[in-house]
Amino acid sequence: MKSNISLLPFNTFGIDVKAEYFEEITSTFELKKALRSGIRPLLILGGGSNVLFTSDVKGLVVKNAIAGIKVARSFTNKVWVEVGSGVVWHEFVLWAVKNGYGGIENMSLIPGTVGAAPIQNIGAYGVEIKDVFVRLKALEIETGKLYTFTNKDCRFGYRDSIFKREAKGKFVICSVTFSLTRQAHQINVSYGDIQKTLEQNGVKEPTIADVSQAVVQIRTSKLPDPSVIGNCGSFFKNPETTTDVLEAILKNNPTAPHYHLPDGKVKIPAGWLIEQCGWKGKRVGNTGSYEKQALVLINYGGANGKEVRALADQIIDSVKLKFGISLEPEVNIL
Repeated sequence: MKSNISLLPFNTFGIDVKAEYFEEITSTFELKKALRSGIRPLLILGGGSNVLFTSDVKGLVVKNAIAGIKVARSFTNKVWVEVGSGVVWHEFVLWAVKNGYGGIENMSLIPGTVGAAPIQNIGAYGVEIKDVFVRLKALEIETGKLYTFTNKDCRFGYRDSIFKREAKGKFVICSVTFSLTRQAHQINVSYGDIQKTLEQNGVKEPTIADVSQAVVQIRTSKLPDPSVIGNCGSFFKNPETTTDVLEAILKNNPTAPHYHLPDGKVKIPAGWLIEQCGWKGKRVGNTGSYEKQALVLINYGGANGKEVRALADQIIDSVKLKFGISLEPEVNIL
């Protein structure tokens, strides 16, 4: 176990804070050993792509590097694939596409690890983790016991799960099992610019590999590479609101993008709201809103977490003032 370690290499925002204690684990056995150290508080770190550090971290930071991808069960038209929680999410997507397994190609190039995916119920272009999730195995921090959570147990919501609510800070996810199709894949190209990109690529009958490639192209064109410029991807959730609020917005903004939800609510893109408030491409000190996607906050270099948090608060206040909508951060602010 190491002490006083910089977390700069372990978060995509490029924030330089120190961990009081640091341990990298590659197995459930090593995880149990780290937990038995008794050092608290405890922070489990995956890819560091969904966290904003605003100060040094007290206690123990555990870097999850549990690897492994294996077919757990095979059926006529699907497979259950169990994946180590420390596996990089996009590497798993590439593995699935290479092996002809469908269901997660729309979530290509989402940053982070497999273990973080169900916590956040990650999703993109019309697909979410809950759509392909079977179960996960998680270690209870207090007792060291291994538990299995089913899809129902996880209580998935929009960028939400039980691990962000009742079970927050109580478990460490060790592996996740997904149900993927082997044939007759459900190709989903109706969301975003996927269909347009496929047409530009000359693809008329897309495969899962074609869809994955299109998504990568779209994300690469709109989002900054964390290895070049610090960011956590989408900083805010797309807010859900009422039809009354939408109607008020449409009076002055008749072309405002919006999506009606099954529960009667309406989802409005946070990026559009932020852009209408004049933040897109605006720089404040060493941080700012990305010029190609207002939803992404970036670190131009040398910014600390408090600066980014202050910018986020200013954006939240301006959107609330102009539209009466309260934005919520999608990233974990520590």
